[in-house]
Order: sequence, then C-alpha cells, then structure tokens
Amino acid sequence: MKFNRPEDSPVEGIDSGNLPKHIAVIMDGNGRWAKKRLLNRVKGHEKGMDAVRTVVRTCREIGVSVLSLYAFSTENWRRPKAEISALMTILHRFIESERDEIHGNNIRVNIIGQKERLPEDVQRKLNDFIDLTRDNDAMILNIALSYGGRAEITDMVKEIAGLAVRGRINPDDISDDVIADHLYTRRQPDPDMLIRTSGETRISNFLLWQIAYTELFFPETLWPDFGRNDLIELIKAYQKRKRRFGKVKEE
Repeated sequence: MKFNRPEDSPVEGIDSGNLPKHIAVIMDGNGRWAKKRLLNRVKGHEKGMDAVRTVVRTCREIGVSVLSLYAFSTENWRRPKAEISALMTILHRFIESERDEIHGNNIRVNIIGQKERLPEDVQRKLNDFIDLTRDNDAMILNIALSYGGRAEITDMVKEIAGLAVRGRINPDDISDDVIADHLYTRRQPDPDMLIRTSGETRISNFLLWQIAYTELFFPETLWPDFGRNDLIELIKAYQKRKRRFGKVKEE
C-alpha cells in the first residue's frame, strides 16, 4: 500500500510549513487497555500494533521526517519471562507483516538501543529489515528496543573517552555537537514533540539528552486507542506553541 504524499492530501488545520521534523512517542497503556477488557496483557500489546501502524502511516503521509517509537526499554527486561517472550513474538510478527509496506513507502528503519540483548532470531529479522530499507530517504522510523536514555549517554561517554585516550579528540573540543554525533540518533534532528499516551507524565528514561527543548504532550488516551485524529490534534496543538529555546520573544 502506497501512502499519499503530503501535497496530495493536505490535512485541514495543519500548517504544512510548521510540521514537527521529529516526533517521539512513549507508547503507554497496553496493559491497562487489556485489563479494562478483562483480557491478558499480551492482547493489549497485540492491539497496540494497530496504533503503531496508524501513527507510522500518518507521519509518512503528512511529511514528518523522523518518528521514534519507544517499544521496549532496558527496564522491561524485568518483566515476567512469558510477557517478554510474547513481546518478542509480536515484534517478529510486526516485521513480517509491515516490512513490504514500510519499504514500499521509502521509510528507513533504524534500531536504537542495546540490540545485542535481543534474541538472535529477532536480531536477524531486524538486521534484514534495516538492510532492506537502508537507502530509503523519505522518513526515518526509529524503533527503540532494549533502550535506556542513561545507557545511551553512558555508551556515548565511553565512546568519546576512548577517542580521547587514543588521542583522536582533544577533551577541550568536546561540544554539544560532538556528543550528539555519538548518540544512537546521530545525524538526526532532536525531537520537536514527545507524546506519552495513557495520561502518565513521566519521561521514563527516553531520549534524555535529545529532549532538552522538546514540546511534551500527555494525552489520556491509552495507546491501543490512539489514532490518526489523536495525532493530528496534537500536531495542531504543537503548532500553536511558541518555541523560544531560551531566547526572549522578539516584539
């Protein structure tokens, strides 16, 4: 299925000249969605895949450059083994079902996090997915798997420290740009918007360096119920905000 290009289907009320370049999403509420319906938590995760599909399509259609989805955190490894196994199965199934559509719509898949901790069969599937979409350039889809913001910063510090020890960088030359170039999101813009569904108002260790000036949104909607209109309304709200980045508003 080919998505419409932004110019083919402008969304009423959205300023196409003021789109967020990068949207980050903490997909929260799958378990509560299932509990409300007296279902197993895994059913909530399965239903959440529909919301993933919708948000990816919507971002591609309206012209967002980068979409980052927080799928599995470093802390999630503490969950029951049965739930982790089910999540890996759902991830495997998602890759199988969505790879052709994502590739066909010129989306590049990027994994951020400690991918080496994932099961080997999942790693192989992900590597194939990454290789398939490597040259796509319409949108980047970051999938955060076994991801933690503190772990990312720790990895960055180790990498730059190693360069300094080997004499390849002078510590006095370390800048914000140098740090950004050693994060998992290197050469990507920082998020303009961060959305956490379910009404929780925590960042939960997601993109800690990158969200210094990000606009935050905490809709009450549980992730499996989050749809196209929900995303569009949040983008409209984003476009009404005044982003000063620490500067004084010019009169």
